[in-house]
Amino acid sequence: MDTIKKPIKTEVQSDGRIRKWKFIEETGRYLRIILLEDGETVHNTFFDRNFKEEGK
Repeated sequence: MDTIKKPIKTEVQSDGRIRKWKFIEETGRYLRIILLEDGETVHNTFFDRNFKEEGK
């Protein structure tokens, strides 16, 4: 999935889970994917209404 390989932003949570965001052109929204600590297993994914891309 492109969001995992080429995110516009990545953060590591205090519990070790990894958040990644990507803008999805077809929907005009930002998708957030949360991965487990292994960086491969998807825990959750959803469109993040509150995400604001830095510099925009």
